[in-house]
Amino acid sequence: MMTRLHESMARIEASRAANGVRRFTRAETWVHRSLAWLMGICVFTAASLYFPPLAEIVGRRRLVLLVHEWSGIALPLPPLLGLVSRAFRADAGRLGRFFPHDWRWLRVSLRRRRREPSLAGKFNAGQKLYAAFTVGAILVMAGTGLIMWFPRMTPLFWRTGATFVHDWLFLLIVVAIAGHVRFAAKDPEARSGLRTGYVARWWIRAEHPLWRPDPPRPGPARDGADRPEPERAAE
Repeated sequence: MMTRLHESMARIEASRAANGVRRFTRAETWVHRSLAWLMGICVFTAASLYFPPLAEIVGRRRLVLLVHEWSGIALPLPPLLGLVSRAFRADAGRLGRFFPHDWRWLRVSLRRRRREPSLAGKFNAGQKLYAAFTVGAILVMAGTGLIMWFPRMTPLFWRTGATFVHDWLFLLIVVAIAGHVRFAAKDPEARSGLRTGYVARWWIRAEHPLWRPDPPRPGPARDGADRPEPERAAE
């Protein structure tokens, strides 16, 4: 039974590889999925703690608080575990670097109120900014959350500041997630890439033309084996 399942999965993988280009490895899709679930739990439980109408519907405040605290502490774990993957480290490096075409992408977006796909590598400048905001927000929320979780270990001034930052950053995170979901809803091929790891070649040419993925290598697929070459800056 397991052999048939493995053979079926191998055929599906081969079909996707033949009809598209590998954008993300399984490790990368796992990191994104785990982070999305944990972030969703954090946002929902936070809303249940802060907004009285929702708190009355959900109830069980102590349980909600406990789930919120532990899901918040677990938020950094998926990216940290993902560092084991060579492909994840390579994409993290891409997300952390701004090229000249990224600055031009931003200028066009701010000036014309629209994205410019011709100036996008594997990740466009908006995705890089969102990734940077997410990493920073996770670290700040985890730090301020720990101060609020153990109030006797810090002075009153720290606790007051941590509560203020935690509350307002929560609202910014909600706005950022709403924008992220809005853009994702407009691009079904990008969602398919996160779900399956593969995207169509026409989508790369239309949305990320500066990305030059390497052709798939023969032999069994390994995590990061078909890793794209480093993104080049536009001339």
